[in-house]
Amino acid sequence: MERSDFRGGLKLLVLKILAERPMHGYGIMAELERTYGIPHPSPGTVYPMLNSLRRAGLIEFAGEGKRDKRLYRATEKGKEYLREHGAEIKKAEELTYRFREFARLGGRGPLEVMKEVFSSLDTLTEEQKEALAGEFGEFTRRVRLILLGRVERGEGSE
Repeated sequence: MERSDFRGGLKLLVLKILAERPMHGYGIMAELERTYGIPHPSPGTVYPMLNSLRRAGLIEFAGEGKRDKRLYRATEKGKEYLREHGAEIKKAEELTYRFREFARLGGRGPLEVMKEVFSSLDTLTEEQKEALAGEFGEFTRRVRLILLGRVERGEGSE
């Protein structure tokens, strides 16, 4: 099982959820969002993860739930794996906390706009690029001041 990246941490969180009680795929997605603040986990992410966990013998089918949805549960091997990897689970939970807090602070907006800028670079005029460079520079300067504990109170003042 992967360990160091976000997807590996997400896999551990899915296993932890299934160690607590059997669930179907969409229930797992809802629990990831509710418990860990992971926004709209997609079936394209969760179901391959479930298949991987099942192939590794860490989870198994627990039967059928409502509307013939497959229920998954952690196996004894999966529960043992969780006990042995407590530090990694804690690390994954801390990472999800940071993502949740980043989103609460409005961090998704700047990320999305940066993606838009990146994908638009070949269509921007030099004037637009210069304006963006100025905005990025000012934004970077102000954020770094905040991180240093020097919160600015208004335009150009500290």
